[in-house]
Amino acid sequence: MTWRRDNKPDRGASPSRTLWLALGWFFVLLGFVGALLPLMPTTIFLILAVGCFARSSPRLEAWLLDHPRFGPSLRAWRENGAITKKGKLLACTGMALGYAVFWFTARPGLTVDVVVALALAGCAAFVLSRPTAR
Repeated sequence: MTWRRDNKPDRGASPSRTLWLALGWFFVLLGFVGALLPLMPTTIFLILAVGCFARSSPRLEAWLLDHPRFGPSLRAWRENGAITKKGKLLACTGMALGYAVFWFTARPGLTVDVVVALALAGCAAFVLSRPTAR
């Protein structure tokens, strides 16, 4: 048994810390898959992973925030809720392509078509409403 600074025994990771850590790794995995697949997002999963790691592992949180490829966009989001121009363009283009693939392959009825179109338009509006990172 180890002891904490307040002289109370440390009984290991709490269940909530373990859950946050597991969720963080799950989101890192989804972000990695998103980096490999063209229509799956990456950054949103890494933003979620940073949030989970902030509650469970400062070391892993710092690892993501200092990552040479993903760190700048994660820090921009954390500090200002900002998205780069390139990120906005890629996100909106991905949503438009995703909708086109959905429409041509599923041939949805009017109700489903409108619901999906409105949902994606709302997501695009949110992305475009965010401040632009340098």
